[in-house]
Amino acid sequence: MIDQPVAQRLRSSGPQQGGTQVVSPPPTAPGSRTRALVAGIFSALAGKAVGLAAPLLITPLTFGYLGAERYGLWMAVTSLTSMALFADFGLGNGLLTRLSRLRADGDARGAAREIASAYALLGTLAAALFVLLVGSIRPVDWPALLNVTNPEVARDVRPVVLVCFGAFLLNVPLALIQRVQYAYQQVAQSNVWQAAGSVASVGLVYAAVTAELSPVLVIGAAVLAVPLVGVANTVHHFARRHPELRPRLRAVDATRAGGLLRLGASFFAVSVLSSVAMNLDAFLVGRVLGLEAAATYAVVLRLFALLGLFITLVNLPLWPANGEALACGDVSWVRRSTGRMVCLSMLVVAVPGTLLARYGDEVLRRWIGSAEVTGLPTDLFLALAAGSLLVAVAAPLFMAQNSLGLLRPQLVGWSAFLVVSVPAKVVLAGTVGLTGVALAATVSYALTVLPAAVVGYRRVLAVVSSEE
Repeated sequence: MIDQPVAQRLRSSGPQQGGTQVVSPPPTAPGSRTRALVAGIFSALAGKAVGLAAPLLITPLTFGYLGAERYGLWMAVTSLTSMALFADFGLGNGLLTRLSRLRADGDARGAAREIASAYALLGTLAAALFVLLVGSIRPVDWPALLNVTNPEVARDVRPVVLVCFGAFLLNVPLALIQRVQYAYQQVAQSNVWQAAGSVASVGLVYAAVTAELSPVLVIGAAVLAVPLVGVANTVHHFARRHPELRPRLRAVDATRAGGLLRLGASFFAVSVLSSVAMNLDAFLVGRVLGLEAAATYAVVLRLFALLGLFITLVNLPLWPANGEALACGDVSWVRRSTGRMVCLSMLVVAVPGTLLARYGDEVLRRWIGSAEVTGLPTDLFLALAAGSLLVAVAAPLFMAQNSLGLLRPQLVGWSAFLVVSVPAKVVLAGTVGLTGVALAATVSYALTVLPAAVVGYRRVLAVVSSEE
């Protein structure tokens, strides 16, 4: 979905004003770009380790202090916010793609307009949704909706809903700073700030519990830590590191906002399609094999979801690096780095995938401690491990496409995956069982999404090479 010749647009000269070109910091040299990519990968893994550790520390503190029912209320509300992960409608991804190009052009003025337009769009959206939230607090019977029966806990339902959803909406525009930092090859700094948000949540919760604050304030301390750190990150970035990019109201550009919306809509469509495609299995298993089988399969998928998380963490820094390299016409760097990242992604998945295939049943027995999720066939774990390996191969290829906003192959691939995989999963679930579902998913991915990744990657290279 490229609306004009890509390389020509990427290498267009920056705007002139008063005879002087307004420029950003120069684009990264190939060697520095590679070092930034490596730093981004390791910092992402370290930051995610901190992010995963934070809930492990917060849970015993809050569960004991809030009690089972209040803690359950908090988790129920949190699950509702988790369903709204696409609340930015792809605008963050669209901004990342467009900024990477503008940075390569040295076009600071254009980048500032993109940033200001993105903040204006998401700020307006978040404000409108917050007004809607406030307006719904009284009319909606939130205690009944969340099945809260304890009168004392019921009094806290509306404040908890307001705090949790308010923090989520506040973070919608604030999360843009992460995309800006990625676009400017400051991936490690972005990951440090994200880790700081996790650390801050632990510290604030501990302080709130120690001070014996009200349950609502304890929950508020947990959910507001990340937005508060986001504010600090945003202020520091635009006040100290890149004041030339500081979002200003007068820099909001309707044309650029429209372009962001169009590109964001494409990213949004890909996200929704892939999310539905990858999260439909438990529902299908429940329909064919029953809810107990669905629960078992969902637990197994959670183990392999960690592999998908690591694939994303490893490959995400490649997105802006590719964008800058392609904008500079450095196709050889993209080819070389993509090949290396395919190998690295496969390695990241192959080792734990092999261990899960061999010891997955034992891991489940020790983790869940229930006979209902043990005794699973090795073939089930092998099929899921093979599927994860295919995802690892496709991820770096998709990063090249994302860097140019070339999303049509992904839309076609995921659409075809849904068409092929759903009936295959239903049929094989009834004949083979859970292993059949995993096998159907893996084979369908190999026949639809992986070829789309290869076709799209080749199209990126061909388009840019043809414009050189």
